[in-house]
Amino acid sequence: MPIRPIPDVHGQDHAEGPNNARVTLVEYGDFECPYSAEAVMTVQTLRAHLRDDLRFVYRHFPLVHKHPHAFRAAEASEAAGQQHQFWQMYQMLFAYQDALSENDLFGYAAELDLEMAQFTREMTEHTYASRVQAEKQDAERSGVTGTPTFFINGMLYEGKETFEALLEAIQSG
Repeated sequence: MPIRPIPDVHGQDHAEGPNNARVTLVEYGDFECPYSAEAVMTVQTLRAHLRDDLRFVYRHFPLVHKHPHAFRAAEASEAAGQQHQFWQMYQMLFAYQDALSENDLFGYAAELDLEMAQFTREMTEHTYASRVQAEKQDAERSGVTGTPTFFINGMLYEGKETFEALLEAIQSG
């Protein structure tokens, strides 16, 4: 399958940082992946260092064959996002990635003080499953095979996932 560029960042994406930032860093991640969890601190350090020069976008790539809770965790993050708490749920899911059962997800939603009737309905109806699946399919068409996978200004980054290596790639690009 030929590799094509990732889809452009759009208003439905979960993004932090200014839209006109010099660099857009897109991560395809999995809430149950330990390497994706390690990348959270790397991205936070990059954001602190680059400030308004960096826009960070997170997209889903649940590796369900390895991580049986990843897809539901992605759905939970989207349900939280519908209530303007995507990033809070993102932080919680990565902080507690060894506890992603259905009960855990609902517990995190309650801890974030989400409107539970809405969260329950959206989780029961799998309201965001098609979005999660679409992001995964877009990633596969773009050559993503594992997590985390980064794109810098639309270009696949194939180096180490350390702060130093990513910063060097960003500054040389």
